[in-house]
Amino acid sequence: MRFSINIPNFGDFADPRNVATVAAAAEQAGWDGLFVWDHVLHRQHQGRPFGDPWMLLTAAALATSRIRLGTLLTPVPRYRPQQLARQVATLDHLSDGRVIFAAGLGGPIEDEYRSFGDVAEPHLLAERLDEGLELLRRFWSGEPVNHHGRHYEVRDVTLLPATVQRPGPPVWIGGFWPRRPPMRRAARWDGAVPLFETARHGQVPDVAEVRDLVDCVRKHRTAGDEHPFEFVLGGATPSDAAKAKDVIGPLRDAGATWWDERQVQTGPDLDRLAPVLRRIEAGPPVV
Repeated sequence: MRFSINIPNFGDFADPRNVATVAAAAEQAGWDGLFVWDHVLHRQHQGRPFGDPWMLLTAAALATSRIRLGTLLTPVPRYRPQQLARQVATLDHLSDGRVIFAAGLGGPIEDEYRSFGDVAEPHLLAERLDEGLELLRRFWSGEPVNHHGRHYEVRDVTLLPATVQRPGPPVWIGGFWPRRPPMRRAARWDGAVPLFETARHGQVPDVAEVRDLVDCVRKHRTAGDEHPFEFVLGGATPSDAAKAKDVIGPLRDAGATWWDERQVQTGPDLDRLAPVLRRIEAGPPVV
C-alpha cells in the first residue's frame, strides 16, 4: 500500500513556495505522493487566495525527486484538451515521469462552470470528460491526431514531446459512490478515486461500502486486462501509527491500494500549512 498527502490549492497552499515545502517534507518523511486540488472557484472558500495547480505542482517537482505528483482531481471538461495535454506532458518531463493524472467532472458544478457562462448539465460534462480523456491519451502519444467528435475537433495535430510515461501517465477517475457511472468509467482506466455520500472529504469511508465499490469496479474491468489498477481512498487519520493502522488496515483488506491523507474539509486546518506539516512529519501509517 502507498500513502500520499492531499492539499487544496487555496489558502496557505496558493503559494508555490509552501507547496514546495510540503512536497520536500513529504518526500523526506517517506510518503509516496502529493496531490493538489484543481479549483478555479469554490464559493465555500471564497475570499481565500487560489493558486494554479500546475504551477503548484511544478514547484513540488523541483523540490523532490521520488514522490508521485498530481491533482485530485482535474475537471477535464473545464479545460481545452490540447492545453491540458501540454501542461501534463511538461510536468511529466520536469518530474522524470512522476505524474499521476486524476480526472472527473469536478465541482461544485455551479461554481466551476455556470459562474463562467459554461454549460453545467452533468450529462454534457460527462460526454466532454470521456471525449477529452481519449484525446489526452492520443495527444500524450506524440503521434498525429485527427478527431471529429461531438465536443472537440482536431485536424492533423502532433503534440511533442510525448509524455515520459507511455502510453501516458496513469489515469485515475473520481466520483461519488454509490453512483455507478463514474466507477464504470474508472474501470476503463487505471484507478478509482471515490468520494462517498456517507463520508465526505477527510472522513474515513465505511468498509462495507468500499467492498461494494471494489466489487463493482472489478466486474466492469475488461476481461484479460491485467495491468495494475489502483483503489485510492482517503481521510484524516491519527498520527499515532497503531491507531492509524486500525483505521486503514480494514480498508486495505477490502481492496484499497493507496491511502490519501486529508484534512477534514469542514475543519479549521484544511488550508493551513502548519498542521499539514505536523501530520507529514509524523510519517505515513505503517499497515
